Order: sequence, then C-alpha cells, then structure tokens
Amino acid sequence: MRIAQIAPPWFPVPPSGYGGTERVVALLADGLASRGHDVTLFASGGSRSRARVLSPMPVAPDPVTLGNTWDDAFHASAAYLHAHEFDLIHDHSGIIGACLGALHRGDPPVVHTLHGPWHEQARRQLSILDRQLHLVAISAAQRASFPHVRYAGVVHHGLDPDELPFRAEKEERLAFLGRSSPDKGLPDALAVAARSGLPMTLMVKIGEPDEKEYWSTVIEPRLTSDIELIVNADHDTKVAQLGRAKAMIFPMCWNEPFGLVMIESLACGTPVIVTRLGAAPEIVTDGETGFLVDPADPVDGSLAAVARLDEIDPRACRQSFERSFSAATMVERYEAIFWSVLQKAGYSTAPQVQSRQFGWPTGLDTGLATSS
Repeated sequence: MRIAQIAPPWFPVPPSGYGGTERVVALLADGLASRGHDVTLFASGGSRSRARVLSPMPVAPDPVTLGNTWDDAFHASAAYLHAHEFDLIHDHSGIIGACLGALHRGDPPVVHTLHGPWHEQARRQLSILDRQLHLVAISAAQRASFPHVRYAGVVHHGLDPDELPFRAEKEERLAFLGRSSPDKGLPDALAVAARSGLPMTLMVKIGEPDEKEYWSTVIEPRLTSDIELIVNADHDTKVAQLGRAKAMIFPMCWNEPFGLVMIESLACGTPVIVTRLGAAPEIVTDGETGFLVDPADPVDGSLAAVARLDEIDPRACRQSFERSFSAATMVERYEAIFWSVLQKAGYSTAPQVQSRQFGWPTGLDTGLATSS
C-alpha cells in the first residue's frame, strides 16, 4: 500500500522529549515501512523515519504556539494537496486535517485517529464528517464516550519494548510522571507520598505558560525534602526512574482517552496505581498489574493500594505490556483496519507498492525538507 502518515506539526517525529502522539506516529511509520509498505510521513523538520519524510515546515513551530491555526492549516494543506498519490491517508493531525480529509469523500480513503478527548466542539464537527472519514478511537472508553459516530475500530497505542528496559528489583519509593496540569492529580500524588512515608520521584513536564503557572501557584509550595524533582525528563532518565520505583502513582482527575505513561510504567515492570477513569481499566488489571482506585477518594484508595504492592509481580506488568501494548501489535491492528477500509473502497487485493518520485505542485513554496 502507498500510505501517507500525517503527524501533527508541533514536534519532530520522533520527539526528543514531550510528544506522545509523535512517538506513536514514529513507531507506526517505521513499522509499516518495515512491513513492505510505501510510507510517506508528513512531519516537521528534524523528523527521522524508515519511511520517506516530507516536511512542509522545515522547523517545528515554537511549542508556545501549540495549536496555532495557521501552522496547523499550512501543514495539513501541504499534505492533502498530494492526496491523489496515495492509496490511503492516515491522519493524526487536528480538526483541520479531518475537514480536508472528509472533503476527498473517500478518494483516497482517510483514516483519522482521535488522539484527543471528546469535547463539544469535536462532537459537533466530527458528527458531520464521520461518513467521509474512517475514525479510529484509541480506547474503548473514548469510543463509548461518543458512540454516535461511525468508527473503523479501536487501536490502543503501542511502544517499542527495546526502548523500555524491564527491571524486576524495586526500591522503596514511588514515582509520578505527567504534565503540570490540574488533570493529572499532582496534589493527590504528593499527598500519597507524604502519608505513605515513601520518597517520590516527581517527573513533570513544565513548558507551556499554563503549566508554569499551575506549577508555581499550586504545586511548588507543596514540595517537601523527600521529593526528587526532575523537570522535563529525557527518555533515558524517565525509564530509569520508572524502573526503580515500586509503583507509579497516577491519580488523574479526568477521563483520559489513553495515557502512554501507564504503559511505559508497565513495560518497566512497575505497577500503576490509578483512578478508575477513562482508559485506565483497559490498561491496568486490578490486583495483577496495579490497582484501580475510586476517583471519589483517590488518596486513601492509593494508600491502600501502596500497602498491597508486594502482591504484584513486576514480570506480570511487563508481560501485559508485551502482550497488548507493543508497537508491533499496534502496527498489525492498524494494517488490518487499512486493508478493511480499502476492501470497502472496492479493492479485492491489496494495492501493490510502486516506486515513485514525490513532487510539490509548481509554484508551491513550502520550504520543503526531504529525507528517507
């Protein structure tokens, strides 16, 4: 198949730090290319892949401008101007990409993965586009939260096991990993650490203005001497700290549609103590790979779970990750959806990969950067 993968424009693929969607797109593009497909990845400058990389924007936008409509529109438009060169488009970008994809009316088919939460604007817009797109939810919880549109399926995110080393020996300490945001339950995580008597490694993304304000006004005054703070941890630091912890505390306060940090922790052999919200029950098996706690009482529930951590075998956490959340499993599930979509479009056999040269329309100055 000739497949276009359209990443969001905000970070290179794969990202050097924060960027969960970009990590998923990187693994998917590489995996599909390794399986013999002709894959073109539209992503910002600095991106690397086994696929052909085309960068409408040679430099990724400043993260402070995250969500800027003009950058989003330019990136998506530059990709969709070449829709006719592909058998199928897989779009991970925002609502502008979804709108442009729907206007092609299935020629070629467009698979659009819902990386964000359902909110009223998304419900309204996608409810008039779903018949022209093949929507993929990233969890059953996300799909169930808005069942009124047509879906092509549910595909959980996956990560590369080789990038997430397993560690069976744990220290008497806890870990937290997430953004500086009210949604992540940071005050509750700190309360669990304080009342359990265990030290905590706090790994927090603090970059955007709202993250900085929340940190300085709400979280920083609560820090104590037994909190080891790591701001904007790189990958190696993150997995090393997750691996040494006895558990990751994740008292999120909203219906998160997936939550990559949970499968990162499981891959490292570290159980997850998480509120029973969003996709958490699809990722964490209560009593086997962690504990699901009542969101109405996250601190006491998490403390009770900490007392039971010796019941959890780190190997069971790793096995759950490898069985359900590996990059290979994710690629296979998307490949099956792509083939199903093409069959519905009238293909009786999978399209054959053909060598080709990619060119921008005459007169379009995109500042294009190309690599392969």
